[in-house]
Amino acid sequence: MTTSNYATERETTEGRVFTVTGGDWDQVVSGTDPINDERIVVNMGPQHPSTHGVLRLILELEGETVREARSVVGYLHTGIEKNLEYRNWVQGSTFVTRMDYLAPLFNETAYALAVEKLLGITDEVTERANTIRVLMMELNRVSSHLVWLATTGMELGAISIMLYGFREREHILDIFETITGLRMNHAYVRPGGLAQDVPDDAIVKIRNFLKMMPKKLKEYEDLLSGQPIWTERTKGVAVLDVTGCLALGVTGPVLRSAGLAWDLRKTMPYCGYETYEFDVPTHPDGDVWGRYQVRLAEIRESLKLVEQALDRLKPGPVMVADRKIAWPAQLAIGVDGMGNSLEHVAKIMGQSMESLIHHFKLVTEGFRVPPGQVYVGIESPRGELGVHAVSDGGTRPYRVHYREPSFVNLQALPAMAEGGLIADVIAGGASLDPVMGGCDR
Repeated sequence: MTTSNYATERETTEGRVFTVTGGDWDQVVSGTDPINDERIVVNMGPQHPSTHGVLRLILELEGETVREARSVVGYLHTGIEKNLEYRNWVQGSTFVTRMDYLAPLFNETAYALAVEKLLGITDEVTERANTIRVLMMELNRVSSHLVWLATTGMELGAISIMLYGFREREHILDIFETITGLRMNHAYVRPGGLAQDVPDDAIVKIRNFLKMMPKKLKEYEDLLSGQPIWTERTKGVAVLDVTGCLALGVTGPVLRSAGLAWDLRKTMPYCGYETYEFDVPTHPDGDVWGRYQVRLAEIRESLKLVEQALDRLKPGPVMVADRKIAWPAQLAIGVDGMGNSLEHVAKIMGQSMESLIHHFKLVTEGFRVPPGQVYVGIESPRGELGVHAVSDGGTRPYRVHYREPSFVNLQALPAMAEGGLIADVIAGGASLDPVMGGCDR
């Protein structure tokens, strides 16, 4: 038997082959009789595209029909959760933003909310900081859904939508760069507030984007919704009803496409979402077509939320007043890029010994968090993103674990794929919108 260099399989002297799934590859293969049963076992992935990154699927096929499907994860393991135990609480933002790299601002916000809950300062976070968090998360939701639309279209043969989706996403990344200094992995949302305020030119860019985006959505629908190949590849494909979703812990657009309007922004609001006007889109069919419809509708709702956030953006601080917690940097954009403002450097280096001590201590050691544990869940583009944070009273997390929707939702893939065609595995897997950076954190 030959094995792929990509896989972690190895053959022993007894002829048995062990895999990352627990040493049962030989049992999987021996369970098929290629002469009489005409069944074969194949690897799909890990590769781009189709399996959305380093996801490996083991498929048992009878002709083109999938009889059994197994998901194998872990190829992109980064150890982010473990690394958090060796950095202070503020530095954790720089790590968690890199998990689900298509929704970094959600990773950061969930982490910040958990730390703030441990500190007991949830109500002290300023109104402007919460408004900007909502603004940034909803822009990030739009950009994430655009990547889903672009990549899913490409995988199902609609190549043009790949260009359109990434074209509009580029406008959002430009906005993020203007605000945070980075296109991705921002570390912008910090415990207690934000790294810095939103500049005026970013507001102009956001309003221009709000004017442009509804027309682009209409173009997407004109391109896809009436296209017979698109409807054939999506309608009635990879069906998962509400009962199946709840049994497997599936959340987000996949659950809502099965008809259940479960959205943590409504059911367990945070960051002031209860004060915004927006709907929770649903679809009754629970198939790939329904997930497509729900995500397009969610983009429209996110645009409404962004506009509301802009209208209520009042002047004020973006960090809590407690200087023992507040991030000490006073960032500004200068001739050498982004860094501490010259006024702040002059103060801590030549005018105030207390400011210098505070700056040095908070940057190197961080603040102490009272002992305890909390769980905070927010609604990411892929579903419930939860943070279980544990503190032992020190300056570093004792343990941080993420309930990551990409990881949880992937266990629904066998239920969606088995009994269908091998081509529908691609459509069903794409409709889950898994991001392996979050899955293998």
